Amino acid sequence: MVQSATLHSFCNEYLQSSEFRDYAPNGLQIQGKSEIKKIVTGVTACQALIDAAVDAGADALMVHHGFFWKGESSCLTGIKGRRISTIMKNDINLFAYHLPLDAHPDIGNNAQLAKQLGLTVQGRFGRNAGDDLAMFGELDAELSAEEFAQHIATALDRKPLHIAGNGAQIKTVAWCSGAAQSYIDAAERLSVDAYISGEVSESTTHLVRETGIHYFAAGHHATERYGVMALGEMLAQRFNLNHEFIDIPNPV
Repeated sequence: MVQSATLHSFCNEYLQSSEFRDYAPNGLQIQGKSEIKKIVTGVTACQALIDAAVDAGADALMVHHGFFWKGESSCLTGIKGRRISTIMKNDINLFAYHLPLDAHPDIGNNAQLAKQLGLTVQGRFGRNAGDDLAMFGELDAELSAEEFAQHIATALDRKPLHIAGNGAQIKTVAWCSGAAQSYIDAAERLSVDAYISGEVSESTTHLVRETGIHYFAAGHHATERYGVMALGEMLAQRFNLNHEFIDIPNPV
């Protein structure tokens, strides 16, 4: 068991959340009961995950995608109102960590994605100075593009969209989970064979064809399951909590 305030303070320090300029508040977004015995983790605070957390008897729900994003209405109506109402009626603490969970060198989405794919991390990069969310490294052995696509599909249980590059074999790889298709220019400067992100945009196809890098859109949800899962497992061990990761299927 742990106090909600203690868990909040630990996570903020561990993930260094104050160092990030993010699109939504990181940390405790909705306060619930003061004592936490069971924590449920998941990718997005959708109604299905919230309902599952209630059914699981969660005292806290920890997600990557929470609420209160910049630019959205602040009114608690409609879908958002129903979601938040369910959380508050059941006295559940909602924790959300976005960019801090992408970037963490051990339990972050990109670090965990490397483990899932068997990639050796050699460094970090970003689009601009100080923006180092993404990672680069290499495979243990060269694979053809088709073999690498199958490797991703097997590891993440989701077939990636592959836009072919020029090289016959893939050894060096750059990656960034989620909606990071705009990092393709930065990946090109690393002279890697392939780049992986979660989402893809219409313009990505043209950029990839002009850079010559193999590109794999592996799914926003699929590439961001493992960070919050690893965080929950670590917190369970540290604070003697009951932890359950609940995956709400999402093809995007």
